[in-house]
Amino acid sequence: MTRALKGVDWILRSRRVVTPQGEIDAGVAIKGETIAAVVAPEQIPSGYPLVDVGTAVVSPGLIDTHVHVNEPGRTDWEGFETATRAAAAGGITTIVDMPLNSQPVTTSAAALETKVQATSGKLWVDCGFWGGLVPSNAESLGGLLDAGVAGVKAFLIHSGIDDFPMAGEADLRRGMPLLARRRLPLLVHAEVAMPDGVPGQPGEPRRYSTYLASRPPRMELEAVERMVRLCRELRCPVHVVHLSAAGALEATSRARAEGLPFSVETCPHYLTLAAEEVPDGRTEFKCAPPIREKSNQEKLWEGLAAGRIDSVVSDHSPCLPAMKLPEAGDFVNAWGGVSSLQFALPLVWTAAQRRGFGPEQLAGWMSAAPARLAGFERCKGSIAPGQDADLVVWDPEAQFTLLPEMIHHRHPVTPYLGKSLRGVVEMTFLRGRMIYDRGEYSGAPSGQPLLRGLGRLAEKTGG
Repeated sequence: MTRALKGVDWILRSRRVVTPQGEIDAGVAIKGETIAAVVAPEQIPSGYPLVDVGTAVVSPGLIDTHVHVNEPGRTDWEGFETATRAAAAGGITTIVDMPLNSQPVTTSAAALETKVQATSGKLWVDCGFWGGLVPSNAESLGGLLDAGVAGVKAFLIHSGIDDFPMAGEADLRRGMPLLARRRLPLLVHAEVAMPDGVPGQPGEPRRYSTYLASRPPRMELEAVERMVRLCRELRCPVHVVHLSAAGALEATSRARAEGLPFSVETCPHYLTLAAEEVPDGRTEFKCAPPIREKSNQEKLWEGLAAGRIDSVVSDHSPCLPAMKLPEAGDFVNAWGGVSSLQFALPLVWTAAQRRGFGPEQLAGWMSAAPARLAGFERCKGSIAPGQDADLVVWDPEAQFTLLPEMIHHRHPVTPYLGKSLRGVVEMTFLRGRMIYDRGEYSGAPSGQPLLRGLGRLAEKTGG
């Protein structure tokens, strides 16, 4: 027996374990809540409790750094219990909650404390938190950062709710130096309003093309150019959320070539849905930035392949079903947001495997890179000794049709209903304990709030 296996509680064995060194035949030895070792099959001693999953893939638990839980205040839209149940069923072991659309919005230490209290007894997976940068707090972010947020988010355009106003350049210039000193990221909704408006006459509101024309790619391109300029000047880490317009990758790639701390995410809906295929009146497809054309989608995949896009996260943004205006089918006035938290893995995998990608790339986009963004990389995001034993077992060949009764988030509204997908999550483990097993949940919710620099996360990261 190797020294690393001393005191191990149990071992998860697969012929396809996804590690930072590649996909290998191995046993993942677990001691308490932590991965003690990753060992070759011949090193697995007899007599140890063993879970052998054969040729199912064992990946690091997914980390979704873009989830709108909406609690407290709008729990009828979603909530920590339903969102994290959906996450567990999707192989996601950590989410990071966005600062809106909860009430209050997370723009102060007091609001963060209220949100953390709202998680009590409800978390099926671990949960971190983003704060918000708005005009009223741009000079006083210190208290919010001290309270443990992983970074802050700002909108360069109206956010959709009045209590989270957009940040102007002056606000960004006040807030970004505070983040730079702490090396924390500024997450940016990178769209700006066009000073001359959007050309053309209003179209039929039931047509997706009407909505798409109202948010052209140049809204994203100009926003990204602004953030590259500010990143260069202020040296604050900048992360562009939910990139839709592939043309913006030219600017982000130049920034990275300069050595600027600039990163980019995209989402399953931009990688799997195309504007040409959105039916009239189907407002569950509405989001901002919008789903663009198939040609743009292929360029996003090229960006992932080339490493120009770092991560893929859900941007799960639910609302009350009536707010989607399903009867009117009005794309202009319906609430924007796609719900897909539970199905991010099979959505991305279905499209990725057709393009020749494997589970290793998926783990990079959906586990390792989000962990780095949120500052959790010392304890989450990979299968390696010392990491939390956050693991997902999934069958990459199994297929299913997405039906409403499968959905665990609060409202079964999603543009993916009826889609045939590949990749079935079989088991999810959170810190060494099985929380989900083929449709069944185990025990009580055991997820924990993750606050940077505080509590258990500080112990794991050394500060």
